[in-house]
Amino acid sequence: MRIDSHQHFWKRDLGYYNWLTEDMGAIYKDFSADDLRPLLKKSSIDRTVLVQAAPDIAETKYMLSLAETTDFIAGVVGWVDMQSIEAPYHLANLSRSPYFKGIRPMIQDINDDDWMLKEELSTAFFTLMQLGLCFDALVKPRHLKALFTLAQRYPTLKIVIDHAAKPDIAGQQFEQWAADIEALAQLNNVYCKLSGLVTEAGHNPDFDCLIPYMQHLLTTFTASRLMWGSDWPVLNLATDYSQWVSLTEAFLCSICSVQQTQIWSKTAINFYQLST
Repeated sequence: MRIDSHQHFWKRDLGYYNWLTEDMGAIYKDFSADDLRPLLKKSSIDRTVLVQAAPDIAETKYMLSLAETTDFIAGVVGWVDMQSIEAPYHLANLSRSPYFKGIRPMIQDINDDDWMLKEELSTAFFTLMQLGLCFDALVKPRHLKALFTLAQRYPTLKIVIDHAAKPDIAGQQFEQWAADIEALAQLNNVYCKLSGLVTEAGHNPDFDCLIPYMQHLLTTFTASRLMWGSDWPVLNLATDYSQWVSLTEAFLCSICSVQQTQIWSKTAINFYQLST
C-alpha cells in the first residue's frame, strides 16, 4: 500500500482561496478528485490525506463532504481559528467525522514568527491532544526554533512538519535548516513529510540538489517518523506527480523494503490513525 500524506483540492468559485492568483499559472484552475485519480493509479498510490488550502472552516466542511464520497481519501486535515474561544467547540464538532484528523494553521503567512507560542492558543492545543487530533505545521525555516519550543511544551501533541519546513534549496541554505531539523527530530512527538521539496529548488532544478535534504530527513527522523507526500497540485509548479514519485523511488531504493513501506504508508497510517 502507498499513501499520499499531503494533497489538496480547490474550487475557485467557492471564494476561499485568496492566495490563488492568475500569476500562479499551472495551478490557477480548479482541481478535483477526477483530476487526481488517474495520477494515483499511474503511480500505484492507494489512499490520500486531503489537506486544507484556505483559512476557513467552511473549506474544512467542504473537504469532509468530499471524503464521504471519494473512495481514496483516508483523512482530512482542516482549519480552525485557534485563537477563537469557540475553537474547542469547532474541533469537537468536526471530530464527529471519522475522516477529520487534525488542523493546519497557515503559519507561513503569519508575520509573527512566534505566533504558535501565544498563550491564547493553549486551549486549542489542549483540545487537540484531548481529542487525539494532529497538528500539521506549515512552517518555514525561520519558525523551527519556535516549533521546537512548542513541541517541548506539549509533549503529547502529535506534530508533523509539512514540506520539511520549506528549506531554501535554490539558495543553498542548508546548514541552519539542517541543525534545526536535527534538534526537532530528537523529540518523539515530531514527524516530518517528505514533500514539497521540488518547488523549493527553483526553476528547472537539477534534482540532485534535493538529495542532501532528503538524506538529512531520513537520517534524522528515520523511516519511522517520515511520510511521503506529493503536495499536489502545488507540485505542478515544478514537476509532475509521477516524476516526484519516481524521484522518491530512486532515493529510497538503497534502504530495505520494511523502511520503504514505513515511509510510503505506515508512518502516515500511524500518525493520522488512518483506516485503510
